[in-house]
Amino acid sequence: MRSYQALQTPRQADTGLFRKVLLGLSCRDYAAAAEAVPATFGLSASTVSRRFIQASAAQLQAFQERDLGVYDVVALLLDGKTFAKDRMVIALGVTLTGEKIVLGFVQTATEKERVCATFLRHLVDRGLRTALGLLVVLDGAKGRRAAVTSVFGAQAAVQRCQWHKRENVVAYLPKGLQDTWRRKLQAAYERGPYAEAKAALSRCRTELRLLNESAVRSLDEGLEETLTLHRLGLFPQLGLRLKTTNCLESLNSLVAQRVGKVARWRTSDQKQRWLAAALLDIEPRLRRIKGFRALPLLRAALEREGQQEGTVVAVHAA
Repeated sequence: MRSYQALQTPRQADTGLFRKVLLGLSCRDYAAAAEAVPATFGLSASTVSRRFIQASAAQLQAFQERDLGVYDVVALLLDGKTFAKDRMVIALGVTLTGEKIVLGFVQTATEKERVCATFLRHLVDRGLRTALGLLVVLDGAKGRRAAVTSVFGAQAAVQRCQWHKRENVVAYLPKGLQDTWRRKLQAAYERGPYAEAKAALSRCRTELRLLNESAVRSLDEGLEETLTLHRLGLFPQLGLRLKTTNCLESLNSLVAQRVGKVARWRTSDQKQRWLAAALLDIEPRLRRIKGFRALPLLRAALEREGQQEGTVVAVHAA
């Protein structure tokens, strides 16, 4: 009797049970699998579900409240993802030593400046440090871009995602030409020195004008910000991971693996609990970015740029 009561004690099994549900053991499957999980033998599907709700609610609260001031973040990747038919904007930080930290997310029907700015201010309120400069990697969404300027000002240098820029440009071209122009634009961006990459893109622009003026306008829009790492002299070292928002694409794929068995999303609370639980489960398994040893060079370059911006502002004010 005492052994059976011990098996019924909730806290002995919650951690393992939480991960089993998150990694795909649905509550309906639990009864069939219970014999293989001695620590939770005898628990009903409803008990498993109730405990998962409690555990994931605690995870969500911890995720939303954890102190970001303990992380020395040098780069921030920002992107919107579809999650359970909703839009979630996720912020992923990269520390000075290359670790990836999920800073937060916001559920939103729109990515306008006000929503994104409120989200970024919340990160700052939780301790996100920007005084030493921050490289912000994002796509061409105008609301997110305006929010970065509104909240971070001159402390942020924006690297526009080269993948999104390339795809936006080729979308204006006939399908038979798209692969050719993907290669041309990719080759131009792969030029290491800023001047060479800029010149190669200028040649692409000249060619594109003969094909499609709309594609040219797409290329021109925000072009300089797609070359920020080039301008800072760090594209060879850090371009592989920080020229695009692909780190967030990979993160989203890992989230999908963990929530794929959820057949019905009922409430916002459920969605946010599952997303927070998945992100916190994935985070310790994320690898440091390639080229992380060059991140102190990025910090130094951002500090210099911030000082220059401050000098310009001071001169204009005078």
